[in-house]
Amino acid sequence: MPKLAFLRLHDVSVRKKRVLVRVDFNVPLQDGVITDDTRVRASLPVILYLLKAGAAVMLMSHLGRPKEGAFDERYSLKPVAEHLGRLLNCTIALQRNWLDGVTVQPGEVLLLENVRFEPGEEANDDGLARRMAQLCDVFVNDAFATAHRAQASTHGVAKYAPVACAGPLLVAEVEALTRALQDPAHPMLAVVGGSKVSTKLTILEQLLEKVDALIVGGGIANTFLAAAGFEVGKSLQEADLVPAARRMLLQAEQRGNPIPLPADVVCAREFSAGAAATIKNVADVDAGDLIMDVGPETARRYAASVATAATVIWNGPLGVFEWEQFGQGTRVLADAIAASKAFSLAGGGDTVSAIAHYNISDRISYVSTGGGAFLEFLEGRTLPAIAILEESARAVAAAEREY
Repeated sequence: MPKLAFLRLHDVSVRKKRVLVRVDFNVPLQDGVITDDTRVRASLPVILYLLKAGAAVMLMSHLGRPKEGAFDERYSLKPVAEHLGRLLNCTIALQRNWLDGVTVQPGEVLLLENVRFEPGEEANDDGLARRMAQLCDVFVNDAFATAHRAQASTHGVAKYAPVACAGPLLVAEVEALTRALQDPAHPMLAVVGGSKVSTKLTILEQLLEKVDALIVGGGIANTFLAAAGFEVGKSLQEADLVPAARRMLLQAEQRGNPIPLPADVVCAREFSAGAAATIKNVADVDAGDLIMDVGPETARRYAASVATAATVIWNGPLGVFEWEQFGQGTRVLADAIAASKAFSLAGGGDTVSAIAHYNISDRISYVSTGGGAFLEFLEGRTLPAIAILEESARAVAAAEREY
């Protein structure tokens, strides 16, 4: 594994230090109740480590998209504070006004109210970032899912904090992604599903250069089917990206690793939870059809490809898996990845939902908490929150050399 270019939390002394941690508590809420606490539970290792080490812990996060600069009860982190308290078996205080300073003792945890209530957060305002940095002796970024954003709580604060480092979750994410992309075991297979080619065009092009096999699913597959000359009816597709899909099909074929297209599909006449499912040969799709999933033969072929892979990257379902009659393709794929001996890396909101739906998270090598950050890392982009940690580490190293 390549040496990471930033400081890890374990490299830093935190005893009796004021430690500000950027976590990701952007969780789904319904009537004030958290419906999926995966991200809250993902923060527990960094919190427990800091408490055991004798740090005074301050947690900050965003939640939703409130109007910046104004308090809105709907986006308060109060439900998170209560839920986190239950998980840690203690009371977690929520601090509404915190920029001018807070009181927290070693061995205590304080949750700061939604950072997006503060003007300048999303614009990465320098003044706001400095005020955040003044709260702490050490800043820890443990929110990989926000690492693609250059905002005050993810990027700016790391510039001005006395010490800036990465928490265990962020480290694990970067190591898993680096392993899959920079030093993968072969054969390497990528499965990219979802609704639109436009949001994943760069990823598809990057992966095509790296993988031994690429499978496309969902609306993306429909665009590729159209590029291959098949009728896709009323299915979700992007006609303007058919030329790009056609180009990728040709490139893959020239490399000797053609992109496999569905041989059979599951169709409906309307997009609804109660729609009847009909299995068709892909050549038999007509103008009134909606392609909602891959068919059983195609699912078996994809599962066979997974079985021969040594590395599998999975981003996006093969169909509308939320509705049972259109979820068999994604289920077969998920089961194949879970049963595989390959190093498997999965990420993206719909993918994580599918993994939870099929209860296979413990059989995937690594499930990323990131959505946009996961995708941008796959694209090969530099993530701002990671870049600033690397810059901070270089500055620390330079200062130590001078000393």
